[in-house]
Amino acid sequence: MNASLIIAFLASTVGAATPLILAATGELVVERAGVLNLGVEGMLLVGAVAGFGVTFATGHVLSGLLCAMLAGLLVALIFGFLTLTLQTNQVATGLALTLFGVGLSAFAGSQYVGKSVAPLSHLAFPVLSDIPFVGPLLFQFDGMVYLSLAMVLLVDLTLQRTRLGLIIRAIGESPANAHAIGYPVVLLRYVMVAFGGAMAGLAGAYLSLGLTPMWVEGMSAGRGWIALALVVFATWKPLRLVLGAYLFGGVTVLQFHGQGFGLPIPSEFLSMLPYLATIIVLVVICRDPKTILLNKPMSLGQSYRAD
Repeated sequence: MNASLIIAFLASTVGAATPLILAATGELVVERAGVLNLGVEGMLLVGAVAGFGVTFATGHVLSGLLCAMLAGLLVALIFGFLTLTLQTNQVATGLALTLFGVGLSAFAGSQYVGKSVAPLSHLAFPVLSDIPFVGPLLFQFDGMVYLSLAMVLLVDLTLQRTRLGLIIRAIGESPANAHAIGYPVVLLRYVMVAFGGAMAGLAGAYLSLGLTPMWVEGMSAGRGWIALALVVFATWKPLRLVLGAYLFGGVTVLQFHGQGFGLPIPSEFLSMLPYLATIIVLVVICRDPKTILLNKPMSLGQSYRAD
């Protein structure tokens, strides 16, 4: 196993982890506000087809990314209207949202099958990018990789060190008490749900514009569900998401690099590793109720209507 194979594997891991970080960060904020949105997979696909379609039509990647965020946000607001205003069950509505996103993306993306766009360009860091081994691992990625890490830091800082973060956490713990002291619980939950949708849409756009610059039906391949598992893996702490995302990213790309590493493992087994790892991690975490409940919002998944 030479250094070039290791660098290629680690670089691929970072790329595979980026959409997971973006989607999971948005979902973490939503859940810290007490709302459980299981429709991440659907929002990912809607963002992927919207970002690809706009980029293909206009040739402007930034326009594609912004439209992907808008598409994810609008789909999330549908979920918000149903669960926050009409008080529908959050679990059932989230599952329905996933099915809606899968169908909508397949219909809208049928005209883009077999077409491609130019991939996201990598940022240039003079001198730093040329450092042996370190340069390719730290300074040769596209802007979305660095944006994902910046968003994790921003969310962590907001939740832990700002008044807004305190309000979000208060709403997630006890919406009735937060409402009693004057906070607009439903409105703030709408904002958090919209933020989560925009992040999921952005993550989807990275799939169709960064990882594989083309549209393929169902290209999220379960990443939305892995993002949901990552929130639990991180026990609702933003910085822990990065570790979990890189772990799952490495497992995901192992199926493509396994042959180069000389692993005598069937490709079918390697393909199922990300989902097997998800199950194992959740089982290990949930064995200790104190761990899983340590940072879990007390009102997660519970509907609330202001009296």
